Amino acid sequence: MNLPQTPSLRLDGKHALVAGASSGIGAACAVALGAAGAKVTIAARRLDKLDALAADMRAAGMAVQTLQMDVADVATTQKQVAEHGPFDVLLNSAGLARHSSALEANEADFSAVSDLNIKGAYFLTRAVAAGLIAAGKPGSLINISSQMAHVGGIDRSVYCGTKHAVEGFTKAMAIEWGPSGIRVNTICPTFIRTALTAPTFADPVRAAWINEKIKLGRVGEVEDMMGPCVFLASDASALITGTSLLVDGGWTAD
Repeated sequence: MNLPQTPSLRLDGKHALVAGASSGIGAACAVALGAAGAKVTIAARRLDKLDALAADMRAAGMAVQTLQMDVADVATTQKQVAEHGPFDVLLNSAGLARHSSALEANEADFSAVSDLNIKGAYFLTRAVAAGLIAAGKPGSLINISSQMAHVGGIDRSVYCGTKHAVEGFTKAMAIEWGPSGIRVNTICPTFIRTALTAPTFADPVRAAWINEKIKLGRVGEVEDMMGPCVFLASDASALITGTSLLVDGGWTAD
């Protein structure tokens, strides 16, 4: 018999855009995509951080270029995507969290978080899709969402709301662009140990809450995001669209 062949996890010949790549999850995913053979455009507001990451990636034999980008600046971002694309893969890790109780949340924080997490993510995803459709190419578009897109959380009403919204437009976009071979998914991590989450882990009450909820008994590391990123970007996930990949240690299993 002819044995079935496992689809490749390689990304050779693919051009990937990683937004929010200057640190944490975004930087790790950029490295993962580059190691899998993709040419990677790393984008963020902090060009100095991008340059340092790019130097390390090139030293490891990866093809990489930098692009200073503020995803919340929709008009400029759309122009940049049109100029530098088309991109076969989008990994959007740009995001913002300002935590407070629902009664204490203010309009300025609501707008800032929504402008990046919802509006910025929506129009970035749309811009990459538009480039693919114009070029007649398939692609894989991935937004880093959160386990909080599926549950509620302490002092996280605004953040949860924005991430639930990302899950909603992901499903709608997947339906619209499926006939063009464009897949749209999210990765939903639990708490990942980064510089941004350090204050949360330093709070004994919050740390106890996290440790109690994660069934595997440990918090996430950026390396935990690298495999899922490559999987969704590659042909190994060719029939997966309009859904979320939960990397939450069992948090949402309750």
